Amino acid sequence: MDSVKKDLIVMNLQLFAGDKDSKTEKATPKKRKDVRKKGQVFQSREIAGAIVLLGIFAVLKLTGGFIYANVSNYLVKLVSVYPMQNDLFSEAFLRKLYLETIVFLAKVLLPILGTGLVAGLAIGYGQVGFLFSSESMMFKFSRINPINGIKRMLSSSGLVELLKSVIKIIIIGYVSYSFLMSEANNILNLMDNDIKAISAYIINTLINAAFRVCIVLLAFGIIDYLYQWWEYERSIMMSKEEIKEEFKQTEGNPTTRSRIRQKQRQISSRRMLHSVPKADVVVVNPTHIAVAIKYDPKIADAPVVTAKGQGYLALRIKEIAEENDVYIVENKPLARTLYETVEIDQAIPPELYQAVAEILAFVYRLKNDKIKG
Repeated sequence: MDSVKKDLIVMNLQLFAGDKDSKTEKATPKKRKDVRKKGQVFQSREIAGAIVLLGIFAVLKLTGGFIYANVSNYLVKLVSVYPMQNDLFSEAFLRKLYLETIVFLAKVLLPILGTGLVAGLAIGYGQVGFLFSSESMMFKFSRINPINGIKRMLSSSGLVELLKSVIKIIIIGYVSYSFLMSEANNILNLMDNDIKAISAYIINTLINAAFRVCIVLLAFGIIDYLYQWWEYERSIMMSKEEIKEEFKQTEGNPTTRSRIRQKQRQISSRRMLHSVPKADVVVVNPTHIAVAIKYDPKIADAPVVTAKGQGYLALRIKEIAEENDVYIVENKPLARTLYETVEIDQAIPPELYQAVAEILAFVYRLKNDKIKG
């Protein structure tokens, strides 16, 4: 018999399986909380930088005259007044010069730096709130690994950042060039003015140009904010398996929870059955439903349902009632109504007073007749 060789085809059966690990679901509140603890939050540095710069140049625009006057006075002193001092190199003069320089720098820089600091803190808090993450501050070799750096540069997010930077430079260059060209004639007309007027105009023109650049940066910041939000939401998406696993961890395994509920029902049933011997009467339907009723004026103003059940539990209630000489009365409508509307250890509603009172009166007569007989 000729042997026949059959070629074996190796196939990856996982290709036919569903993609269980595909992240198609939005992140749960727990997942968002966990990634926040790790320092992974949604924020846009572009919009933060644009708002900080806009605030700084707004302060420069408002306090430009004050800053210009202080700079001019300081330079005049530095060039014209101080060199004429007889004690130019004395310790007292140098101390005076040092203090005046500190005061000058504080007047000029504090409004600018203060605005930048407040704006930066405000926009940072507005985006992520108060956040301290020890995990994000820990040293990780992957952050300084050049190979990882190259991978980030060549990744889709790296290419997007490169494209944004190129477009930003082109637009900022165009806006700046267009504005300065529109001011070209005014700059030529300044030649007949004094140095103070020329300086003031140049400073004002540069600030106006910077304002236009800030508006461009703010527009890019808004676009980047939306992009970062989309990228962040995409990065924290979860698979269906991850959601199931999280549910198991937070809510417990469904099988375990079902077993716990079953155990609780068993304990509740046993406790309920212990109250049947003390009941005055058990109303039945006649085989499917059983409801035990107890009336004690010292405890409640109305009769109370002490036990109820259907099926096997109804059978057990009747068996216990028979074993303990508790009267069993058949009343199908009343038994069903009591079972469906009255909870265990709850008093019967007023609309059932008459029906239950008649049954209790009947039971009490039977008990009295039995005692007399």
